[in-house]
Amino acid sequence: MQDILTVFEQFSYVGIFLLLVIVNIAPVLMPPTWLILASFYVLDETYSPVVLALVGATGATAGRVLLLHGSSYFRRFMGEERRSSLDKINTYLKSKRLGFFAASFLFAATPLPSNFLFISYGLMKARTVQIYIGFWAGRTISYYVMISISKIVLTPFVQLFTERIWGILLADGIGVAMLVFFASINWSLLISERKLKFVKPKFWKL
Repeated sequence: MQDILTVFEQFSYVGIFLLLVIVNIAPVLMPPTWLILASFYVLDETYSPVVLALVGATGATAGRVLLLHGSSYFRRFMGEERRSSLDKINTYLKSKRLGFFAASFLFAATPLPSNFLFISYGLMKARTVQIYIGFWAGRTISYYVMISISKIVLTPFVQLFTERIWGILLADGIGVAMLVFFASINWSLLISERKLKFVKPKFWKL
């Protein structure tokens, strides 16, 4: 991982931006963006945490935009029931003045992986600038926090990611677990009757 960082570090913030766009286009098997940013900061403390957070959020958003549009292609392979469920979520978020902004911001303000969030947006064919503004704002905050505390938390994560692939698999495992959790929610019932009920997700109908 350090060799890759060294290559892109030669181009300063521009190189970091390009690396993060590439990382965030991929749907799986990529290290968390905050870890990459924190690693750059640990390797070279002349970087500004604020600028790194802004560059990181911009690069991550650009990559996720491409992932969203690419994911929309696979909607045609989904079952009618799953499309209907996603359409209801889309309609509900549209009905709220800042629905997509709030959803994206609240999710992005955590260090959780966002690949499946944007895949879901793509499958529901959500098209609003609120998604990107909310995600960018939330990621800027979360990246700044993670970079600022990188001296404390980074070392064990770096060892995990450099010694073996288990670190990347762990990050994706968290993302898959989140996908299963959200897919298990009966969104139609939650939106219409405000009742939380879980159902068995039928991923094979995707």
